[in-house]
Amino acid sequence: MKNDKKFIPVMLMPFKEDKSIDYVALDSLVDFYLQSGAGGLFANCLSSEMFDLSKAEMIQSVTHIVKRVNGRVPIVATGSFGTTLGEQAATVQDIYATGVSAVILITGLLATESDSEEVFRANVLELLRLTPHIPVGFYECPVPYKRVISPQLLGEFVKTGRVKYHKDTCLDIDVVRAKINATTSEPSFGLYDAYMVHAIESLQAGSVGLSCIQGNYFPELVVWLCNHYQDDQVSAQIALVQSFFRKHMDVMHARYPASAKYVLQKRGLKIGSICRNGSVVPNGSVFEDLDILLNEAQKLIAELK
Repeated sequence: MKNDKKFIPVMLMPFKEDKSIDYVALDSLVDFYLQSGAGGLFANCLSSEMFDLSKAEMIQSVTHIVKRVNGRVPIVATGSFGTTLGEQAATVQDIYATGVSAVILITGLLATESDSEEVFRANVLELLRLTPHIPVGFYECPVPYKRVISPQLLGEFVKTGRVKYHKDTCLDIDVVRAKINATTSEPSFGLYDAYMVHAIESLQAGSVGLSCIQGNYFPELVVWLCNHYQDDQVSAQIALVQSFFRKHMDVMHARYPASAKYVLQKRGLKIGSICRNGSVVPNGSVFEDLDILLNEAQKLIAELK
């Protein structure tokens, strides 16, 4: 059973032992996502350790990903970096020039934590003015702090026709529903939910897909949910997949993204565990927990085939 729901991976960034970008591994990672059924890619995101990349590395890596994908799926990438709106606008333009479909704006970079919603609103509208005609999206990134956009404000932004994508991290299914209801006027817009605890409810409510870190462990399971979330013939399996993600939420977050790289290694990808943001997988019980996670996932994947 197929439908138009999509899984958009928040891409990992592979590094060599010297912490330079491993472009050979990056190619393998892109291929892995696409072979797993991803409907698009979110490059240069928090999972990519974007805050530990130079601007030159951001542009080079996104350009590389665009060339590797070669038009097979849409790509979005973060671009709202800079201490002033003018600097952010310049970075948005540079990232868009790589060939992505839309440039993602980090909500926590568009106003300080103490700023009002009106200040945030004014800054967003000014950034849109400074980047005419460039399609954008929002990501409620937890770093430097999480600023959640209200349904009403998201609806206002979407009505400009410029906002095509929203990665939602509010963790509240009622707020997700309100955001979806506030944005139905623009058919080119899509809300992608990051919270796998209510993945099925979110898809049923009208989110156009999922964009979660769990897809950096087992993307085929997230794709399967997107394809089958309303298939009554496999309702028992749907419940199993949803339960699996709920059960293992903590272990998949604890040492991320190093933990995801470790699991991908065990799955056969030639990707190192090196991270620039300090994430590591220590010896001992963490390895055991990840091995248990992988074993349960492999059994579940086999059952769904």
